[in-house]
Amino acid sequence: MSNHTGHGHHHDGHQGLHHERSAHGHHGGGPGGEPDWDVMAPLLERNAELSAGQYTEAARWIAALPTAPAVRRVLDIGAGPGVVTCLLAGVFPDAEIVAVDGTPALLERTRARAHRLGLADRVTTLHATLPDQLPALGEADLIWAGNTLHHMGDQRAALAGLGALLRPGGTVALVEGGLQARQLPRDLGFGRPGLEARMEAAEAELFQEMRAGLPGARREVEDWAALFTAAGLAPQGTRSFLLDLPAPLEDAAREQVVADFTRRRDGLRDHLDAEDNAVLDRLVDPGDPAGLHRRPDVFLLLARTLHLGRRAA
Repeated sequence: MSNHTGHGHHHDGHQGLHHERSAHGHHGGGPGGEPDWDVMAPLLERNAELSAGQYTEAARWIAALPTAPAVRRVLDIGAGPGVVTCLLAGVFPDAEIVAVDGTPALLERTRARAHRLGLADRVTTLHATLPDQLPALGEADLIWAGNTLHHMGDQRAALAGLGALLRPGGTVALVEGGLQARQLPRDLGFGRPGLEARMEAAEAELFQEMRAGLPGARREVEDWAALFTAAGLAPQGTRSFLLDLPAPLEDAAREQVVADFTRRRDGLRDHLDAEDNAVLDRLVDPGDPAGLHRRPDVFLLLARTLHLGRRAA
């Protein structure tokens, strides 16, 4: 995990809605490609807050497993601004929750959120660059890694490193894959139909470039159950959790969609044709009646998939 890792989580976050497939380094703002966290952090927070029901349901699924041990210490890997960290604290009330991230500005937001929610006595933060500093994280009964593993060049080795931190009977929970968000009808009434599919295809290419450029990058079949087994963990199942916000969207969700499309437009400017770029300009224009601010048919539909692996008791 570098400073560009796990913003949504995680949580998201690391999270924008399309952070997992987005053009890393195209967030803009900071020097050397570093995101402008004053801009990105609220986006990541709101994204995770919209998905709070998904994440809470996922955590409750883990807590209810018959094989689940008592959870006393949780590592939230790539915790971002701490929305999921604090949700985990609610689901596991007897546990210390440690938010791990490579970005101090996001960890600061985690501490502030924990304080606001009265969780400061159980939520702590740890600044770490992964996978190099994995051994320094200490033991845990549950390791939550939300859209984080794919930021590590050698995912197999990183997963083995996470597994080595588990106490007997402990669980690694990977949020990886799922279905990318859909927010608009296929035919908008202007431009070529299928804009979101073309955006996703371009983002998939950029995601692959990001993966190829990671230190120690290694191509891996993304069969998470097989990777758990290779890491000495027993697969405990896979479930997907749906976020389904139909049109018309409430203000907070609509604002998130607008912010997400604005960020993606900027990142994809050089990867889409002139017609699609013109459509995106119209969509993010607050004065355009057919734009995202005003059109009544904007929705939000996505699925996040959780894969569990358990260390033998």
